[in-house]
Amino acid sequence: MTGGGVHGSREAGAGPLLLGVRHHGPGSARSVRAALDAARPRVVLIEGPPEADALIPLAAEEDMRPPVALLAHAVDEPGRSAFWPLAEFSPEWVAIRWALDHEVPARFIDLPATHTLAWGRDEGDEGPAGRPDDPAGEMPEASRSEAPSDAHGIGPSGDDAVGDEAAAHVAVRVDPLGVLAEAAGYDDPERWWEDVVEHRGTGQGDAFEPFTVLEAAMGVLRETYGTGGHDRDLVREAYMRLQVRAAQREFGEDVAVVCGAWHVPALRRKSTVAADKALLKGLRKVKADMTWVPWTYRRLSRHSGYGAGIDSPGWYGHLFGAPDRPVERWLTKVAGLLRDEDRMVSSAHVIEAVRLAETLAAMRGRPLPGLSETTDAVRAVMCEGSDVPLALVHDRLVVGDVLGEVPQAAPAVPLQRDLDRIQRRLRLKPEALERELELDLRKENDAERSRLLHRLRLLGVAWGEPTASRGSTGTFRETWRLRWEPELSVRVAEAGVWGTTVLAAATAKAEADAVSASGLADVTALAERCLLAELPDALPTVMQILADRAALDADVGHLAQALPALVRSLRYGDVRGTGTGALTEVAAGLAERVFVGLPPACAALDAEAAEEMRRHVDAVHGSVGLLGEVAAPGQDPSAASGQGGDDASGPSATVTVAGKDGQGAATAIPGQDPPAATAATAATAVSGPDGREDAPAPDHRGLRGRWQAVLRVLSLRDTVPGVIRGRAVRLLLDDGALAQDEAARLMGLVLSPGTAPGDAAAWIEGFVGGGSGGGMLLVHDERLLGLVDAWLTGVPAEAFTDVLPLLRRTFSAYEPGVRRTLGELVRRGPGQRGSAAGAGVGIPGFGADLDGDRADAVLPVMRLLLGLDDDHDDDVANADDNDLAGVAG
Repeated sequence: MTGGGVHGSREAGAGPLLLGVRHHGPGSARSVRAALDAARPRVVLIEGPPEADALIPLAAEEDMRPPVALLAHAVDEPGRSAFWPLAEFSPEWVAIRWALDHEVPARFIDLPATHTLAWGRDEGDEGPAGRPDDPAGEMPEASRSEAPSDAHGIGPSGDDAVGDEAAAHVAVRVDPLGVLAEAAGYDDPERWWEDVVEHRGTGQGDAFEPFTVLEAAMGVLRETYGTGGHDRDLVREAYMRLQVRAAQREFGEDVAVVCGAWHVPALRRKSTVAADKALLKGLRKVKADMTWVPWTYRRLSRHSGYGAGIDSPGWYGHLFGAPDRPVERWLTKVAGLLRDEDRMVSSAHVIEAVRLAETLAAMRGRPLPGLSETTDAVRAVMCEGSDVPLALVHDRLVVGDVLGEVPQAAPAVPLQRDLDRIQRRLRLKPEALERELELDLRKENDAERSRLLHRLRLLGVAWGEPTASRGSTGTFRETWRLRWEPELSVRVAEAGVWGTTVLAAATAKAEADAVSASGLADVTALAERCLLAELPDALPTVMQILADRAALDADVGHLAQALPALVRSLRYGDVRGTGTGALTEVAAGLAERVFVGLPPACAALDAEAAEEMRRHVDAVHGSVGLLGEVAAPGQDPSAASGQGGDDASGPSATVTVAGKDGQGAATAIPGQDPPAATAATAATAVSGPDGREDAPAPDHRGLRGRWQAVLRVLSLRDTVPGVIRGRAVRLLLDDGALAQDEAARLMGLVLSPGTAPGDAAAWIEGFVGGGSGGGMLLVHDERLLGLVDAWLTGVPAEAFTDVLPLLRRTFSAYEPGVRRTLGELVRRGPGQRGSAAGAGVGIPGFGADLDGDRADAVLPVMRLLLGLDDDHDDDVANADDNDLAGVAG
């Protein structure tokens, strides 16, 4: 079927040379090149949107590297778009390059994109009118459609209407290769195609024979099963016939047409001009723009949801590019990949894999080893039977992550050009392979990269996703996971309606999002994103809407949900250099409203609502602590707050407060006014790591006292669920606003026999659960542990099964070491000295007072870790030792 070289001939008057192909098929691409070399046509007609004719010369540019795609989008609705992807092994791309190399005109003859993008609007379709790809697995792909498509690139796509055709028609539309393979005795259409096309190459013989045979096969299929009622295909074929006639009038019979094999019988069929024009009458139009965009091998794979018709673009690319010995070259490439992943693969493995692949091909009656044979050989020889490394081979090589490039001369919306300019300036190149990017916001280039990525996310261009940083939890560091997907070009085109530059578009989009936001939390999150993206022009609008929404929203849950993001935003002013003063008063007012509304909102809640409200209480507590802390300009706020990162919900922190003259420094605990808290606000400062006095902090210390009063109310009110009461007591204890004796008294009251076991278990969960370090609290305070133990042993048997799941959830959140220590303490029994680990061997355990000898033992190590040497004067050394003793205790 695919034999043929460049020495064939065609009969005179045979009509246009119709080259029916499988799209993205390397065998079809080789045959097209051979047929064009043999025929030497005066013009090459290619299935594709005619609006792209002006873009064809760009294919010869040095910077144009496939895979690429033609992108068409409606000017008034950029989201309505379609792609026509092309790889180096696509027959269309080969035809374009042949025409350019031989200075022969090349033209697209498919239905114009102006009609394709408008198709289906009459039915009220919100996205593109289904996939505009043709029944032969054609190039176009709708950007918003994930409908099933033809898997093999020959027959009609599966997203068109089935109509009243028989079930057999459906099978042909979905997989005509399956019908041909079954007729040839194959159970796998891919194997049949590889055997008759990909593995036979183009040797000596008739260069046109493959297309003659395929045309005959498609003709029989269409005669047997009909067209399946595809109105769109009939319209497209009518338009293509008109374009072929026009080319024949201009160039004579020396016309070559490269199109999907399914269309060849329809183009060969005799039809009047009037009949074809009648089919085109009344088609809707939209104004469309076209350009080239980069594409990826992964998007050529039907596994991506785009369904371009091939499972293995990387394998097909290898077959097309390998000059000889494709199996040996492929297995060598696989070995190189596995070696890069530190697997022991030698040249002997390659030799054995080649032999095994050839043996399997001979046993299966195949002319050459195909992908299935090479995969089986790799699994057996190089992967030792494991599918884990084989999955890596499939992902990296069989599918591949190749990303194409387009020249700068390609048309683009102004926003895309501005984005390209910024990417070049920041040296942030789009890549198809996912990678992590670490940014230090103290560096100007990294800060600009961060702003760009945040602005693009606000515009809906999700090039990067923020992820947890492994190296540091400070606010000066960000980690992004970057991956450029081809459809992001559509998102950029869509975002172009907001402005011509990234900054202007992000600003306009933020203002529009603020106006249309549905809830208060959405507006506060938007304010945070504006600060991250540094959009000062958008902040006034966002802040005004935020203030209005906060004044009207009476739901305490909404207010508590909105406060953390707002307070967290206040920390960005230092590292990013953005002003956050406008947020301060709004945050303080929001906190006051939460204080007033929280106690009544916590009454009479069920278990699920109580757990949600407990999370709100934690978030508000962390927000109130942060609201009173301001770091020095350029300093990581976590250093001042005593918290190691971005988590605003930590229960405690330590701040050093100094007087105006720098003397009389005292240590204060958030939530408790410091000894020198009566000084004027201007005299209060946060001490930096070098001991210097930094910028004054705003006067929000009073908020902590009022918040503690709210927590006291929650801890004592019987109508409040136990999980909230327990958490309120725990937060007061952590802040130093509640003595340990009082906390033990409250726990004893709750765990008394008069309290229902379920309510007591919920109280315990609130007090020591929720990942708040409650396990260590029980380890270090055996009195509290004894209370819990005594209560648990006294729970009636009929109630024990009800409280057990709640207790298991509480204690399962602890670290394994903490659980083990608690178990040892309980096994040892209350009132006995000795550590859990050394129970019964006389090793001293936790005592009521500081053990000076044990504290002194760690001082040399602490001095070494902190870089303190013996050259300091005695006073400084003594002060250091005192401080270190406190840390060690």
